[in-house]
Amino acid sequence: MSAAARTEPGRLWVIGSLVAALVVAFGAVTAIEISHRAAAADDVVNHSQPLSADAANIYRSLADADTAAASGFLAGTQEPADVRARYDADITTASRLLVKAAVNTDSSTDSGRQIAQLNEQLPRYTGLIERARATNRQGLPLGGAYLRYANQQMNTELLPAAEKLYEAETGRLYDDYDSAAVWPYFGTAVGVLALAGLIYLQRRNFLRTNRVFNHGLVAASVASAVVLLWMVAGHLVADADLHTSRAHGQESLKVLTDARISSLKARSNENLTLVARGAVLTKDGKHDQYEFAYAQEMASLVGGLDKAVSLADDKAGSEPVRAAVTDVKVWQDRHATARRTDDSGDYEDALQQVIGKTDSTGQCFDQVDKALEQALAHEQSEFTSAASDGRGALAGLPVGSAVLAVLGAAAAGLGVSRRLSEYR
Repeated sequence: MSAAARTEPGRLWVIGSLVAALVVAFGAVTAIEISHRAAAADDVVNHSQPLSADAANIYRSLADADTAAASGFLAGTQEPADVRARYDADITTASRLLVKAAVNTDSSTDSGRQIAQLNEQLPRYTGLIERARATNRQGLPLGGAYLRYANQQMNTELLPAAEKLYEAETGRLYDDYDSAAVWPYFGTAVGVLALAGLIYLQRRNFLRTNRVFNHGLVAASVASAVVLLWMVAGHLVADADLHTSRAHGQESLKVLTDARISSLKARSNENLTLVARGAVLTKDGKHDQYEFAYAQEMASLVGGLDKAVSLADDKAGSEPVRAAVTDVKVWQDRHATARRTDDSGDYEDALQQVIGKTDSTGQCFDQVDKALEQALAHEQSEFTSAASDGRGALAGLPVGSAVLAVLGAAAAGLGVSRRLSEYR
């Protein structure tokens, strides 16, 4: 064998075998690396982002339910049917999404633990709300205490757990983004080596025979070059589209979600300011706790909307956010007026300025919520479109690279065998 390898046919056979093996290895490595990245891109579109969105909706539904409960309580002994329906829809949505999240989440993970806590605490919260309603219908002041206790549980147990779940699922989404964006270094290196080997073999053939082309080796070179270019171009396009979906879709979604939750919490605290009527103070005893919390959430809302405007990259995305900014300013002005009215002793007039059908802070809140919902729908569409394009850029590449590599190796083998036949 060693003696045969020292002959020209033997050397040609050894070099040809190594080159063919490199071409096959190139196809295999490319298929494996791109499969991993394609799976990560698919997870971004079909798994981690939907779970992140569901976690955000759980958070939003809980916050909105708390807001609706306080609004219904303020309306008097007969809770408005539309407010009750909104509360029931929020609780139903949160419960349904928690079941869905539990099915798709390992119970031993941090997300699993937050889901378990939410499932445990939610019935307790709804029980307190029902007690508050029942007591309020009887005209007893104890209803306000039950409502405040329910709100305390929402803000200290449920919403923190929902926020942690949202952060954990969003972190998983960003991990999938990072996995999909890793450059296929090994595949690129093996591809360059395979092409270099094919070029070397053809040059060697030319120097010994003066034949410019060996059809088999040329076909193998073309197949390898196609795989390499396809891999590079596909990865670059996928990376660009996924980056767009992250920068102009997911980041905007996160900011808008946070802003919407701040608006819900601000509205809930605004309502509870009237429910408590100064009975609950901050720890230092200097401020009304709910009014203080309202101011904090409004500051977060204003900051979030400013950031959302800067992230919006088209008119369809920026217009609803700018409308929300305008409505928030009106909301703040009306709130200040309602507080002055309440502080002067006119509770009934202040109540109408907060929960009335027209010219109230509630009307402003509804307009802000509607505008943010519109902005979120647009950014979700932007995300889905860009992320799907990124996933599509990698479609077919794992199978295509494997097939082309096998064909290339076969063509290289055929080209070398034709050359070897000349020595017989």
